[in-house]
Amino acid sequence: MDDLGVAVVIEDDADVRNLLEGVLTQAGFEVHTADDGRSGVEAVRSKQANVVTLDIGLPDIDGFEVLRRIRTFSNAYVVMLTGRTEEPDLLSALNTGADDYIAKPFRPRELRARVAAMMRRPRHEADGLRPSPATWGQAAASVPGPGEFGLLQHNGLRLNPRTRTVEVSGEPLGLTRSEFDLLHVLLKGGGAVCTRADLVRAVRGEFYEHDTYISEADERAVEVHVGNLRRKLNEDQLSPRWLQTVRGVGYRLAPRRPGDA
Repeated sequence: MDDLGVAVVIEDDADVRNLLEGVLTQAGFEVHTADDGRSGVEAVRSKQANVVTLDIGLPDIDGFEVLRRIRTFSNAYVVMLTGRTEEPDLLSALNTGADDYIAKPFRPRELRARVAAMMRRPRHEADGLRPSPATWGQAAASVPGPGEFGLLQHNGLRLNPRTRTVEVSGEPLGLTRSEFDLLHVLLKGGGAVCTRADLVRAVRGEFYEHDTYISEADERAVEVHVGNLRRKLNEDQLSPRWLQTVRGVGYRLAPRRPGDA
């Protein structure tokens, strides 16, 4: 069995906790569990977790506060488990530092797919925490084609895929992993419309094939990410410089402006 590192399951429901432990153990993790938030934070710290599954509804402190505490010392991949898919809850989870979320009830195969997809994405701020994606039984990432790592520019915005950095008019812009991936896909599209489902796959990684079911919650999460991107870019909603909404379909780049690289 391949060793993918340490996973910590923070879940107060014993049945769900046992299911998560079994799925992650079978996948190749060394798994530790906690049934409340405070002991979960300590487990993540003491075991130096690579991956954390985190329930929002815990008996002592809620999952959002647990995540805030974890993010003060750890860059572990965190999947939030929740029965809530309303936008305010998605916003809270993503803005607090979650890498992904899964709505309950979930399928074990879906959990493995989500964790595999997370771990396939570059994480430049914590490369040492990322196990090899090939150990999930997936093919290793394909060799980049010509220009895939080239600098992308649009209306004063510059994105470097190799360093995963973004600048606007020469000033660095701090983006989350998912925000960066969405912006990268839109820039590579060169003005073509990207559907919400396309952007879900960009966030989830190549593990999500084109016939994979995309839920309404997945698409709402993309809308949250795009909204956060627009706020960070200080977009003018009436005359956007970078991101245009295509009603009922998805998003595309705004047209190039004369004299604006």
